[in-house]
Amino acid sequence: MKKKNVALGLWLCAALMSAGCARKNAQSASPVASGFGAAVVESSGGKQIATAGTTLPQPLVVQVNDEQGAAVAGALVQFYGPAGTSFDPPQMLTDSSGQATTNVMLGSMAGRYQLMATTLTKAHKTVDLKMEEIALDYQRAWGQTLDDKYCSRCHSPESTPERVSNYDNLAVKPHPFTEGDTLNKISDADLLAIISHGGPALNKSPLMPPYGYTLSKAEMQALIAYIRTISDPPYQTSGMVYAKK
Repeated sequence: MKKKNVALGLWLCAALMSAGCARKNAQSASPVASGFGAAVVESSGGKQIATAGTTLPQPLVVQVNDEQGAAVAGALVQFYGPAGTSFDPPQMLTDSSGQATTNVMLGSMAGRYQLMATTLTKAHKTVDLKMEEIALDYQRAWGQTLDDKYCSRCHSPESTPERVSNYDNLAVKPHPFTEGDTLNKISDADLLAIISHGGPALNKSPLMPPYGYTLSKAEMQALIAYIRTISDPPYQTSGMVYAKK
């Protein structure tokens, strides 16, 4: 009797495992495409900034178009990223507007993440789109917080519900922190001097006030690290992380 119970138990375990595998395989199978495009273009969600290991603030949205630039519904889109990056969902068919939307969680490593969205043409050739996102470590996330509190009101021309930009009211326009063509040429020591002593420290505009009595040296260094990370073009490429299929 004991042998029969053991055998029955083993059979049930095997059946449950088999059913679980079948469900997993069914879930991982790619949906069948009913449409095919010629290009993938970004609709929104590129060049976002988030703390490493967290989900991007906004979803990533791409669109599949045909040769004439019209949206294609039912095209299969697959998303790829570096190790540690996850997509929810990682693949889907485009909707009636030709778009595919996914939420992206960045990996635990700070740096620039190159993501990829791919689809197939009618000839079953792969076309892809590369997009870049930025992951911040603790120091750079601290710098972002300081930027939001002290800098972005003047250095960013964009207003938000939380902050009205003062950029257009200034006679001398401050450089946005993403303006790598200019800021990449300024050394860390000179940036530290400008932040600490104001624009006149390097013969810059006196509209840039000194923050040496407001921010600690560690805070100023965190702000500089953040500026270096978000610069466009990149200040340095050693932290680049590339997507791999």
